[in-house]
Amino acid sequence: MRRNPFTIANLIDYTLLKPEATKEQIAEICEEARRYEFAAVCVNPIYVKQAAQLLRDSPVKVCTVVGFPLGATLPDVKAYEARRAIEDGAQEIDMVICIGALKSRDYDSVRDEIEAVVRVCHERGAILKVIIETGLLTEEEKVKACELAKASGADYVKTSTGFGPSGATVEDVALMRSVVGKEMGVKASGGIRTFQKAKAMIEAGATRIGASAGVKIVEEAKAASHS
Repeated sequence: MRRNPFTIANLIDYTLLKPEATKEQIAEICEEARRYEFAAVCVNPIYVKQAAQLLRDSPVKVCTVVGFPLGATLPDVKAYEARRAIEDGAQEIDMVICIGALKSRDYDSVRDEIEAVVRVCHERGAILKVIIETGLLTEEEKVKACELAKASGADYVKTSTGFGPSGATVEDVALMRSVVGKEMGVKASGGIRTFQKAKAMIEAGATRIGASAGVKIVEEAKAASHS
């Protein structure tokens, strides 16, 4: 099946979360995001205000991360991080759950922290994606994390931070989609560097792709559509 390259661009969160990212690099990805019509740019909180200014007259959303990358921040701090980021111009929040709490079967704590951030986001018109870090979880834990995210009112579940032991897999995306149903989004993130891999994730049920290789993916999609 041939896919319009700009259709896949519309599903990509163009990502730059490296700790050494500079203001100049943020400006560059914002310009590329505007040109390629990506869904969003995903940047660290320190750069949200800059990205929001650069993209203010553009359909490209500004996304940032909360409790990142370990998920071990206190729930009220995650809620504050989300509120502060939204005040700076973020329209989408990608939050890492407390992975240790999930693995300890402290499900009430995981639900409570997601609900706290959902409340902040939805009161301010932002969406929340919940990062479960699949590379650290058993299949049972992946299912439970998705169930908790859905029950808490999150908008998406997301595979990975990109800083964990492994990234997105087709199997994990399909499992997450089967758990959350059609009502939620599924974001595949981590290690997606080619059009073929991005397409496989979409076919498995992903509705958003997190990628630092967004431009490369779209250029490969263009080439595939002309072949």
